[in-house]
Amino acid sequence: MPLALLALAIGAFGIGTTEFVVMGLLPEVADEFSVSVPTAGWLTTGYALGVFGGAPLLTALGTRVSRKRMLMSLMGLFIAGNVISALAPAFGILLAGRVVASLAHGAFFGIGAVVAAGLVARDKRAGAIAMMFTGLTVANVVGVPGGTLLGQTVGWRATFLAVAAIGVVGLAGVARLVPDLPQTPGEPSSPGATGLRRELAAFLNVQVLLAMGMTVIGFGGVFAAITYIAPMMTEVTGYADSSVTWLLALFGLGMVGGNLIGGRFADRALMPMLYVALSALTATLALFTLTAHSKPAAAVSIFLVGFFGFATVPPLQKRVLDQAAAAPTLASAVNVGAFNLGNALAAWLGGLVISAGLGYTAPNWVGAALAASGLALAFLSARLERRAAGTAGTATASRTVRVAGGSVRHEGSDPRQDLPAIRAEDSAAVAARPTPPRAGRAARRPR
Repeated sequence: MPLALLALAIGAFGIGTTEFVVMGLLPEVADEFSVSVPTAGWLTTGYALGVFGGAPLLTALGTRVSRKRMLMSLMGLFIAGNVISALAPAFGILLAGRVVASLAHGAFFGIGAVVAAGLVARDKRAGAIAMMFTGLTVANVVGVPGGTLLGQTVGWRATFLAVAAIGVVGLAGVARLVPDLPQTPGEPSSPGATGLRRELAAFLNVQVLLAMGMTVIGFGGVFAAITYIAPMMTEVTGYADSSVTWLLALFGLGMVGGNLIGGRFADRALMPMLYVALSALTATLALFTLTAHSKPAAAVSIFLVGFFGFATVPPLQKRVLDQAAAAPTLASAVNVGAFNLGNALAAWLGGLVISAGLGYTAPNWVGAALAASGLALAFLSARLERRAAGTAGTATASRTVRVAGGSVRHEGSDPRQDLPAIRAEDSAAVAARPTPPRAGRAARRPR
């Protein structure tokens, strides 16, 4: 794999760390600014909403800029947001810093996925996308636990400064290693308003919309359960509070494995990979309602939720790139925002069933229903694709018809184009006929 993928993965590692690490630092932040923990939770909600809104906005604004330069600008914005968060004198400033950092998230992953796919051969694109997203998954294994420990030991401000330093390394890597790739065939030759119109036109493709629907609903099932993993494990399973850290690390390990496997097999059979991953995710989440009552079984379930959940990420992202091939940048970025929209939607639905008194395992059923709905969209997408291919094949076959005399004409073509062939056929027929005697002259008698 090209070294440029390493630079993209480092940037993804920093972004993934800053997205999730705040969940382990909410008590410290709440204490310093004298706000409640639910109020401090807006640092997570605000970030997710910033990702969803920033992805299309910054990608659209960046249509006049080369992808490499845009990636560098986004890393600069990410660094600035984390520095603002680290130095924030008030909670509102901290929240603003989180939103600034989040604006870079969706556009970086969206544009980065396009760049990663362009660095390798066509049959290795999903693997390249998975390599970049490995930075995000490794962040949940190393970055989030490490950042939480640093924040609890030195202070939460040190965590944001450390993440900003990772951003500096990512920026230097992009500047040094990522090439300024030419546009892919089918894209507009120059950026700007024409390019933006081409990018927006991709959203008229029903297959692009279905792929994004799979992202929001199917992948969202993961976070219906994982958002409430701490109370589920402590109140239902019986784990100590200190065990939540390594359980989340186990979830992160599952994410890494699923991401790599999903990328590998999506290059070979994309839709079958989605069928398998979403089916397995649905079954795992449904069973999690029962396995949550056993410590070993719960630990295995957490790993599998991460594994099967993130096995859907490379094929979903590649599906969007394939269906919006002529203008993939905005569609790719919006799809990254769709992942976060799904997370927020699933977390909200999970909270509703808990508030309704159904218990801490109820979000698992919500997650299973969401994953099953994503699977249904995958089958619908494939069916529509097969129907469109069959219709196109029938139309092609019917374009060739035979006309009188054996000449061949394409249906819908100008009949006058067939005149030379018909005339040639008529001439040959006329030449083969016996010539009649001329008027006024008797036919010669045979001797």
